[in-house]
Amino acid sequence: MREAPSSPARDPEKWLSMLFGSGSRARIVLLFCTHPEREFYQREVMYETGLSLQPVQRELANLSRLGILAATRTKARVYYRLDTSRSVSRSLIQLVEFAG
Repeated sequence: MREAPSSPARDPEKWLSMLFGSGSRARIVLLFCTHPEREFYQREVMYETGLSLQPVQRELANLSRLGILAATRTKARVYYRLDTSRSVSRSLIQLVEFAG
């Protein structure tokens, strides 16, 4: 008898990876959705997610282009935050809550 595949329920990262088709994107979305009030700069995202520079840069750019993240530039850094004024971002927060 074959065993049923393990359920991604209660594992938000796995659930989001399956939904998005990208583990890197899932980790970054999870970070921002679990801290919607925080801003992160690129290196913080790297440290918090355990991802290397290239995937972080690619996904931050993708998520910004989609309007999910908003970017604020200072002289030294670019800070990213979840754009909670957009319904898609609020929906992502709900998806993370559902998956967790």
